[in-house]
Amino acid sequence: MSKSAKKGEETVVCVNCGTRLNTLYIQYSPGNIRLMKCDNCKAVADPYIECEFMIILIDLILHKPKAYRHLLYNMLSFKSEDIKGTIWKSALLFLLLDAIRVFLLKRFNDDYGNSFLSMPKCREVFLDVLLGNIVFIVVLLLGTRFFVNCSLPITSYLEILLAVFVSSFFKVYLVAMMVWEFPSAVLYIIEMFVLSSNAVAFRVSTQQEAIRCISICLSAHAAKFLVDYWLLSLLPSSSR
Repeated sequence: MSKSAKKGEETVVCVNCGTRLNTLYIQYSPGNIRLMKCDNCKAVADPYIECEFMIILIDLILHKPKAYRHLLYNMLSFKSEDIKGTIWKSALLFLLLDAIRVFLLKRFNDDYGNSFLSMPKCREVFLDVLLGNIVFIVVLLLGTRFFVNCSLPITSYLEILLAVFVSSFFKVYLVAMMVWEFPSAVLYIIEMFVLSSNAVAFRVSTQQEAIRCISICLSAHAAKFLVDYWLLSLLPSSSR
């Protein structure tokens, strides 16, 4: 059974319509629960409670908003007191996987080979990851402020960041590219999956129309790509 919050006031949501709820199920005894129905859409609020994680993962890969609502609101719980700790952990993993992406990009374009331990190369990767993600987050938050809602509280921006970090789980496949040889096109395919997954998570967390969410996420990724391209053309020549 998947973990799911059931206590607290309106800390969980219906995965079908996004309506805030007080509880998702009533537990009569261990292993004996009754799933609650949403008062708004009249459907079972969260059927994923009784699903194995692999089923949830498949639906996440298929970009189903229901699965993202379950993951972001009912598993991680945006309103939990430890949301800052969750954000820091997910951000560190996000940056680590992005460092792998940058290294692979430079290896494909600059003949890095398998060497990753030299100090100059580590500095290049660190600088690229740092600048690229600063630009990415700034463009994402500015797009949210001016094109979604300029009066959102700070906690809403934290929720959006958490949604984007968590929905970038496709970058885990980059680890396989460190071990086995793949064509460089696979790197860009993974990036496209990350972009589309970010857009779905962004839509779930902001409840905006799809075209606006795609435009904001695409702008943030495009700005990050431009930083990558600029540093890719600048750093090799300067390091030599």
